[in-house]
Amino acid sequence: MVIRVYVASSSGSLALKKHQQEVVGFLEANRIHFEEVDITMLEDQRFWMYKNIPEEKRPEKGNPLPPQIFNGTVYCGDYEDFFLSKEANTVFSFLGLNSQASGKDVESDAV
Repeated sequence: MVIRVYVASSSGSLALKKHQQEVVGFLEANRIHFEEVDITMLEDQRFWMYKNIPEEKRPEKGNPLPPQIFNGTVYCGDYEDFFLSKEANTVFSFLGLNSQASGKDVESDAV
């Protein structure tokens, strides 16, 4: 499965843009294969993302904000979850990846 990061390319929120850049930058720096899905351009993907975020992770009002992270169809979490896993040095586990292979592209077990 592939890591998918759902982002919004046209957002006026500086914090949201910074959070998206931090997630994408980490994945690129660690050579983790991922796809960036722009929910502002792909309406069907936006609806899929909304539908597949667990009820307990949805805000009381409005829609969940990007970045939202999935491993295939499995929900990993949002920026807050990513940040906490990064602080705890557990990002690879958070993403559902098998290991932290240095210098190699990291793939998940399920192919």
